[in-house]
Amino acid sequence: MRFHEDVFVAGVGTYRPDVVSTAFAVGASWYDPADREASGMESVMVARDLPGPDMAVRAAEVAVRRSGHDRDDFGALLHTATHHQGPDGWSAPHYVLRNTLDRPITAVQVGPGCLGSLAALESAAYRLLGNPEHDAVLLTCGDNFGTPLVDRWRASKLFLLADGGAAAVVSRRAGFARVLAFGAVSNPSMEELHRGGEKRFPPGITIGRSLNFEERSAYWREQWAQGVAPPMGHFGDVVAETVEHTLGEAGLALDKVARICHSGYTRGALESIYLDPLGIDDTRGTWELTRTLGHAGAADPFIGLEHVWTRGEVVPGDHVLLLCAGPGMETDCVVLEIVAPYEPAKEG
Repeated sequence: MRFHEDVFVAGVGTYRPDVVSTAFAVGASWYDPADREASGMESVMVARDLPGPDMAVRAAEVAVRRSGHDRDDFGALLHTATHHQGPDGWSAPHYVLRNTLDRPITAVQVGPGCLGSLAALESAAYRLLGNPEHDAVLLTCGDNFGTPLVDRWRASKLFLLADGGAAAVVSRRAGFARVLAFGAVSNPSMEELHRGGEKRFPPGITIGRSLNFEERSAYWREQWAQGVAPPMGHFGDVVAETVEHTLGEAGLALDKVARICHSGYTRGALESIYLDPLGIDDTRGTWELTRTLGHAGAADPFIGLEHVWTRGEVVPGDHVLLLCAGPGMETDCVVLEIVAPYEPAKEG
């Protein structure tokens, strides 16, 4: 969908904890040396015992300050989480709200998984266009994967799970990036790939089953060997269709896009799912950043956007794609036009 009325990203902020090098992980026998070599990954963000919602709060403080908005301008907070946030039955979005805007407004959690931040951006834009009562919506996300039931180094060969937080302010008034279009394409026939034969009830986490995508991939390899075809489709085709559709809505060609802020995948997955289907090389994306950080769930596109904007790698007139692939299987894409440069003098 193309947005014919003005909607902006007014502020973006991140919380990036210290990194652990993949060389150290190999030395500690956490990470297989061959997997490290194939991945191209240099390091991964690890937050130790800092909860995901607290990383979201720290990122939000930066995004709100940069936005120029007062707390009373906000009509909603949309929070995204890829991993468990705290006590079962507790509301992480309202914890983030209490420790940021502290206003009596709605706070909800958006998913699924890594797509949540862009789905939240779309929802925020619709809210602002449909309800003129408030001028801004705060988007937050934060995850800590350092829990007993997750092995960040071995859960998937497609990515290394990273801790971190990110936030953005969506505004109807002004901002540094204008939102031109949003698009999403899914192939629900492939949803089974992320189930891998697991029972839907009771949920695995409630009986101590770990998050392990490699086990689910092994299940489908076994099924294939027994003559049972797995769900067919190539995720890269979904990515290419999403980008083509969204750029068409924005009236742009891919060669007019300065940078693509994508998920923090390993080298092979990045090429297979993003780069090759789009016919681009890694310099158009954020590989040199993501290979040092890992895959921080829904925070990835905002981490990339902050990086290229604050470093002056995109300037007014440039176009940026925010691009996420997630479970479902679905890809979401946002087209932005940079309309204001980063001004570090205003950071104080």
